Amino acid sequence: MRSATIHELKQELLNTHAAELTELCLRLAKYKKENKELLTYLLFEAHDQQGYVQSIKKEVDEQFAEINKSNLYYVKKTLRKILRNINTHIRYTGSAQVTVELLIYFCQSIKEAGIPIQKNPIIANLYKGQVQKINKTLLTLHEDLQYDYAKEIADLEV
Repeated sequence: MRSATIHELKQELLNTHAAELTELCLRLAKYKKENKELLTYLLFEAHDQQGYVQSIKKEVDEQFAEINKSNLYYVKKTLRKILRNINTHIRYTGSAQVTVELLIYFCQSIKEAGIPIQKNPIIANLYKGQVQKINKTLLTLHEDLQYDYAKEIADLEV
């Protein structure tokens, strides 16, 4: 089966009645957890982005508290899981500022947790990749915001 293009979907949705749109959205949310989470964000949390970011940070703190530091293998696996979760939330917001803020928080949390970044090349590459992503995304922000985040980013350098 061939998927319709975004343009075709948009045209069809514009011609659909409100009740039918509601049914389509509910059916879409029913089959995939990610769709349900995105719909939840759009309906309930998109108006308060700062509150949403704070709730994600709290969630990240809880995940960092559960890291098994007995072996760097487990640390690496947990960091990837946390990062996957953060990236999902970043995709929901679609905001460069939220991206920078959450990735800076992730990197700061790694440093605060006392994870030996340089002892494992995979963890080091993961960390450096996030710092590079922060710097790349930072260039798309307004100059004032770039200046505000510059000091935090300088502290992240290994």
